[in-house]
Amino acid sequence: MCRTLAAFPTSCLERAKEFKTRLGIFLHKSELGSDTGSVGKFEWGSKHSKEGRNFSEDVLGWKESFDLLLSSKNGVAAFHAFLKTEFSEENLEFWLACEEFKKLRSATKLASRAHRIFEEFICSEAPKEVNMDHETRELTRTNLRAATATCFDVAQGKVRTLMEKDSYPRFLKSPAYRDLAAQAIAASASPSKGSPAEPSHT
Repeated sequence: MCRTLAAFPTSCLERAKEFKTRLGIFLHKSELGSDTGSVGKFEWGSKHSKEGRNFSEDVLGWKESFDLLLSSKNGVAAFHAFLKTEFSEENLEFWLACEEFKKLRSATKLASRAHRIFEEFICSEAPKEVNMDHETRELTRTNLRAATATCFDVAQGKVRTLMEKDSYPRFLKSPAYRDLAAQAIAASASPSKGSPAEPSHT
């Protein structure tokens, strides 16, 4: 729904509404908010037009690469909701926390945020402990002594690889995503511009 509503035939508008409903399958009633502020609700409309991709292209792009999924706010939200069904959402939340962490410029904020991330995701018996080998855990602990924007790079990379090789393929095979992708393909096959005089078939 990147264009004005008047530019779309009624059938396209109906499909767009249906998309939103189907994406809600992933969300259920789960709350996607987190302390990192990075996992948000789906964002429809204006931001997609700014990114140069319409809704169906966004959805279909998720299966092209894990990078495209992570670069899409809707994709991140859908993937997060899927991970919640597998009780492994902490992996994505950690990755997102690291992405936000690397944007910090204040040394004081870097240090305090680094310890918060470590205590939340990495230390033994952390509330959202990610699956990590002992060597990486200890390396990250050592890095905290002089926190920099790169102190979580190794840990973040390993968690990302785990998600890409393990959870991501299952996400693409999930009935909810397959159904959504099929609808996106159908919408892509429809003309994006149509004459108002042309009736849409039912």
